[in-house]
Amino acid sequence: MPSYTQTRRVAALSHAMGRIGEYMERSTYMRRAGDPAICDFAFGNPHDMPMPNYVDVLQRALVPEDKNWFAYKMNEPASQQVVASSLSERFGMPFEPDDIALTAAGFAAIFVALTAVVDAGDEVIFNLPPWFFYGLATVAAGGVPVTVPVDAATFDLNLAAIEAAITPRTRAIIVNTPCNPTGKIYPPETLERLAILLDEASRRNDRTIYLISDEAYNRIVFDGIQFHTPLEYYPNAMMAYSYGKTLMAPGQRIGYLALPPTMPDREQLHQDIFVSQVTNAWAFPNAQLLHALPDLDQLRPDVERLQRKRDRMVGALRDIGYDVHMPEGTFYLFPRSPIADDWAFVELLEQREIFCHPGTISEVPGHFRISLTANEDMIERSLPGFQSAIDEAHRLVTSSEPAQTVTPASTADGAA
Repeated sequence: MPSYTQTRRVAALSHAMGRIGEYMERSTYMRRAGDPAICDFAFGNPHDMPMPNYVDVLQRALVPEDKNWFAYKMNEPASQQVVASSLSERFGMPFEPDDIALTAAGFAAIFVALTAVVDAGDEVIFNLPPWFFYGLATVAAGGVPVTVPVDAATFDLNLAAIEAAITPRTRAIIVNTPCNPTGKIYPPETLERLAILLDEASRRNDRTIYLISDEAYNRIVFDGIQFHTPLEYYPNAMMAYSYGKTLMAPGQRIGYLALPPTMPDREQLHQDIFVSQVTNAWAFPNAQLLHALPDLDQLRPDVERLQRKRDRMVGALRDIGYDVHMPEGTFYLFPRSPIADDWAFVELLEQREIFCHPGTISEVPGHFRISLTANEDMIERSLPGFQSAIDEAHRLVTSSEPAQTVTPASTADGAA
């Protein structure tokens, strides 16, 4: 039988997938997903039926009004106008329809942005913990990932570390606010200082450093916090957005990449982004979702319910003894693992039918991630298991019994 040899490019992309690739391919969770017996906190998938009004919107958009209803779609002017008007009203900036590139959700928006501005060998900075696929997207665009940890105490951006990471090859920085998985919303003072830093570095390098703002969760904000986009402070920025996260329908792939009206070279970027949309496997949303976009943009997530789940879970975990922050947005928690080996602790949870992500997947060992898209029943059923797992973790530490270390190589044996 002939051997299979990966191309160097595919091998590089496979490496960039990192441990999330191992988790997705081999973990116990991927075999148990959908089992009603488990408490599923692993991915941001919904565990309730979709909002009825969301379904109504899709059904209406499915009824054709002309012969071209399901023809090839691109950056449809009516949809661009909807997004531009919505962003202008929300952020007080005069977004133009031509500055909106419609994409197959935020994933495609990030790929499109990177492909449009990154040349081979350019460096792209992103902060740890990141969304799983920033490294993959950077490598796919021909760039070199450069990672910078956030402030460990506050989860705020570490601006000194970002500044130290900038070189003459730096072409872009990805900022995720609110952040998956920490739930941190970067405050105006941080964004203002970041903008000054990037502007000075761009002038020093005689080369623009673009800021790609991943804002998939910018409508899931708690405690009445005022959300500010980095586009308010830095002109060479782009916003990547996904309706799927906001409306708890991540399999319905629609989003956009938006340029601010302050961007100096936006006319050239319009062309570059369009080429990037086409060459990234026609990264436009499908026809039905484009027709539905005017109504989808008016729908809002049930932030109050998510906040109640956040409060219940954080309070209960703290009472049990976990070190867990209070996220300002998103639907994630990022507690510290009671033992240093987060993979081993996640395995203890698995033994109790509780599935979470080890922080190592997000390049921050010693934590684990909980998705609050789990329903209230899962949350309540999980609490005795969280108690039992931390008790066993403490017993192992006290008795000096080594907890089984779970590595990607052993996930084929059923550990996540």
